[in-house]
Amino acid sequence: MATAKKSTAAPAKQAAKPAAAAKPAAKKAAPAKAAAKPAAKPAAARKPNAAFMKEMTPSGELAAVVGNKPLPRTEVTKKVWDYIKAQNLQDESNRRMINADDKLKAVFGGKAQVSMFEMTKLISDHLK
Repeated sequence: MATAKKSTAAPAKQAAKPAAAAKPAAKKAAPAKAAAKPAAKPAAARKPNAAFMKEMTPSGELAAVVGNKPLPRTEVTKKVWDYIKAQNLQDESNRRMINADDKLKAVFGGKAQVSMFEMTKLISDHLK
C-alpha cells in the first residue's frame, strides 16, 4: 500500500508569493492647501521709470518717421511700430525682421533689414 505523502512544500510556495498580488491601494486626494502666505498688502499702482518717461528730441532722420516733438523713449518706439505696421514693413516669413524703406534706412544706418531687437538700439542712437 503506497500512500502519497502530502508535501509541506506546496503551502510554503503559496505563502511566498509577493504581496504585490494584493489590491493596489487607492490614491487619496491631497488635502486642499491653505494659503501659504498671510494676506498681502493691496497692490500699489506701478510707477513708470523716470528715465523712460524723460522726453527726448529725435534726430532729423527719426523725426521723418515719428515727428519732431520731444517724446518719451516708449512713445518713440510705439510710433515707429505704428509706422512699420502701416507701411507693412515686417518680413512675411520672419516677423521679427523689419524691412527698411527709405525713411527707416536713414535711421537704421543704411541697413535694408534689421531685427526688432537691433531696431531699438538703432533708434536710441537717434535720441538726444
